[in-house]
Amino acid sequence: MSFSVRTIEDDDHEALNLLHRSVGWPQRSAAGWRWLAGNPARLEAGAPAGWLLEADADGEACGMTGNFVQRFHRGEETLYGATGFSIIVTPRARGRSRKLLRTFAEQPGVFARYTFNANPTSSPLYKRFDMVAWPPTTHDLKLSWRIDTLACAGGRLWREVDRRAPHLIDPAQERLLNGRLGDAVSLSLPAGVSVLADLADRSPYAGFWSALKAEGRLIADRSPTTIRWRLSDPDLTLRPLLLAFGADASITGFAMATMSKGNPIEPPMLEILDLIALKDEPRAIPALMEALLKNARALGAAKVRIQTVNAHLLKRLGPLAQTAKREGGWGHCHVRFEPDTAGVDTWAPTPFDGDYGICLRPVPLPAGASRRAA
Repeated sequence: MSFSVRTIEDDDHEALNLLHRSVGWPQRSAAGWRWLAGNPARLEAGAPAGWLLEADADGEACGMTGNFVQRFHRGEETLYGATGFSIIVTPRARGRSRKLLRTFAEQPGVFARYTFNANPTSSPLYKRFDMVAWPPTTHDLKLSWRIDTLACAGGRLWREVDRRAPHLIDPAQERLLNGRLGDAVSLSLPAGVSVLADLADRSPYAGFWSALKAEGRLIADRSPTTIRWRLSDPDLTLRPLLLAFGADASITGFAMATMSKGNPIEPPMLEILDLIALKDEPRAIPALMEALLKNARALGAAKVRIQTVNAHLLKRLGPLAQTAKREGGWGHCHVRFEPDTAGVDTWAPTPFDGDYGICLRPVPLPAGASRRAA
């Protein structure tokens, strides 16, 4: 049987959701797919929203990969990088992921094509497309901190039930939810840390972004405009938590975290999407991490996790990194750089650079529950 690859179009939403349902991954609303297709960086770069794998015999969508494009900066120069996400192939097209991955990995106009969340089965595939495990020393590392031992144990129990007797689990019933999710929370924050609410173009956060960009390393765009766009995702159930570190209206560090629930039988997690500071500010990352750990239980999280770690961040976490559980253990981060791109050795990615911000499953909330503001 032969298959063809074509770009994803605006009217493919139901086909995309059908593929996501087939593997138990979170689906998007029509508004959510339109929001993602309207990604300003993708439109600037003129890149596709992704690709569909179709059976030539009947046109059935048998696979896909999304293409999440981000704006990057190296000093005053602007570049574009592409993250492959929701890489799905149905049993009918088993073994045909190569068509999708090759199309993604060979797309023009971007300095890097990468994925930061490969699973153990798919991880070995990427080297066939000249994608290498990267960052060099932390491509196989995820860090997590257990907050609620009982809820984590419940998750392990349900996973074992799913492995041994999946027919006993009703996929429509959410397990391990708790009454703290969606509640208004009065955060307990260490000295120097505050909730970031002002994302105006002339805000203290804008000053932080200008200083971060001026350091000259290759860095994903974190401008106020980009953060505002991220927060406008119509499928979010809880607004991500934004924290700043600094004094006298001068921000020197930033964290973004969001509540997620991987599937109906997992407990809620506080996923760190970003944790970054100016290079001459050693206090920010430990203080921001302390704030996230200290408030995770009140937010309803069973665990705090960061799924992409760079060597610089690992060093700055210091003793906090030693208290974390090492997850991963396989090369889940892979990249293919455009030859002769300068400065790639200065790129220190966090989950913000990957697809976590658009692919994590939002926490399901009861009808009428408030969408907590951060």
